[in-house]
Amino acid sequence: MEVKIGVYNAPREIVFESEDTPDAILTALREALSGGDGLLVLSDEKGRTVAVPGARVAYVELGEESSRRVGFRAR
Repeated sequence: MEVKIGVYNAPREIVFESEDTPDAILTALREALSGGDGLLVLSDEKGRTVAVPGARVAYVELGEESSRRVGFRAR
């Protein structure tokens, strides 16, 4: 699923594909926002880690599950 994170005072949003469920992402977001110095930590589908201070998160947008198609279509 595509995840977009808006960060205060940053000109661009952070965009990546994640294999986490929407519930897991929202739980991590709630935990990061509940504490004053929380850190939102997520991983992308390639195993890289994305970490954003909870106080700097402006918004999180979750896209639909995407299935990647490989190959050619027969006509």
